[in-house]
Order: sequence, then structure tokens, then C-alpha cells
Amino acid sequence: MAILSVALAGRLSVVAHSFVSNININGLSYDGFRPTEPDKHPFAIGWSTTAFDQGYVNQTGYRTEEIICHRGAKNAKGHAPVSAGDVVHIQWNGWPESHKGPVLDYLASCGESCETVDKDALQFFKINQVGLVDGSRAPGLWGSDQLIANNNSWMVEIPQQIQPGYYVLRTEIISLHNASNEIGAQNYPQCINLQVTGDGIEAPPGVLGKELYDPDDPSVHLDIYEGVLTYNIPGPTLISGVETVTLSHPLPTGSGTPLTGFTTSTVPTPSPS
Repeated sequence: MAILSVALAGRLSVVAHSFVSNININGLSYDGFRPTEPDKHPFAIGWSTTAFDQGYVNQTGYRTEEIICHRGAKNAKGHAPVSAGDVVHIQWNGWPESHKGPVLDYLASCGESCETVDKDALQFFKINQVGLVDGSRAPGLWGSDQLIANNNSWMVEIPQQIQPGYYVLRTEIISLHNASNEIGAQNYPQCINLQVTGDGIEAPPGVLGKELYDPDDPSVHLDIYEGVLTYNIPGPTLISGVETVTLSHPLPTGSGTPLTGFTTSTVPTPSPS
């Protein structure tokens, strides 16, 4: 009988990808889109995708709609309320340790509705990023390692200075474990609908999703196993006045009810169920 052995060396790609399963805001948990049960949560605040393999977008998709909110992405049918200055806790459905790389967060204004906005028209500005934390020992300590250590979850603050309104939060991990190959970098973008309240006045300029990344950027063409001492995180620069949140893992105390439709009034706070 032939014995199939699989080396789990760091250079090899393993069949273990992920998605955002839950988004927790002020103690309330909202559903992300779950490709493992795509029809179970019709009013999830996470955009649906056709990435049922829980897979990625590589450099061949950087100039296509795939990179905006993932492959085959469609608008979520609901949104969650959040105040500017609040922290959004993003729960991933696990993350493989070998898939090392930066974690990035963007916002894009939806105008009157994130449920109906054309994703090709969204202009994203970057509000958070963590890349190489420590490169003293290859393949290095990265933002993805911090995410894993934080129970496979991530936290991002909604900037206090931005105007109230409807926004898509685009959170993403870029895995570099195979980036030494010609098209080896793996992007895992996830989009989430929010309604931001507050008294901010800034409307930061953004970048169209198809223009976020250059497929020839050296930051997605490198061998992290040869050692990396410095790393330039891909994409536009951070907007001014933002801070990286200290990671923690607050447990939700209730389920939030996604809001739907368009309102110009103050957003009601869902009651825990």
C-alpha cells in the first residue's frame, strides 16, 4: 500500500483558509458571511462571496472586482450601528500559522446605502495596518501572528474624526508564505456594512478597490523564509489621526439585530437577545 506523506513545512501551502464569522460591537455580535452555510444568515452584515473554498485572491485579481470584497462579492443585506471612536472586534474562523503577513483595515463611504452601493464605486481609505512586527528570526512575527494569538480575532477603531454615514469596513489579511512565487501572495478581503454616528467632519479621500494594490509591488514578491528586516505594507498610506488598538478578546453578551434600509435619524441601539 502506498503511503502518502504530506510535509507541513512552512514553505508549503496548506488547505486551511478562513473567513470572518462574526463582528462584535459594544458587546453585541453580528453575523458575517459564512461560506460554510451561505443561506443560513440572510441579514448578515458581511458581504457574501463565491469563495466557498474559503480561499483567496492573488495578484491576477488585483485589477479586477475580486480584490474589492473578495470573489463574487455581493452587498450584505443589513448593517450594524457603531459610533465613531468605538472599536469593532472582527472574529475570523481560525487562521493557519503558516500564512504569515500583514493585516489591514479600510473604510469607504457608501453614500445613502451600503446595501445597494456599487462596489466598483467604493473609494477606500486605510485606517489601520500591522505588518512585520519582528524580523529578527525568519520567517518573522507578523500582524497575522498577533491575530492568531488574539483568538483568531482582530480589532479596529472607527476614527473619531470621520463624518457620520454609511461605510463599508474592508478588513484583510495578506498571506506571504508563497510570495516568492510569481503570483504567490494571497489576499483575503472581507467587507462589512456599518452605519457610523458621531460629530466628525472629515471625509478622507479614498482609492478605488481595483487600484489599491500594484501586482508588481515588491511587498507581495518576497521570500519571508530568507529573512525580512523591514517591510513596506502594500496599499495607500494611513489617514492621519488614527491609532492601532491594543488587541484583546471581549466576549459578546448578546446578539445584535442588523438594521436594514436607509434612515436620516439617529441609529437605534439594538437590544441584547
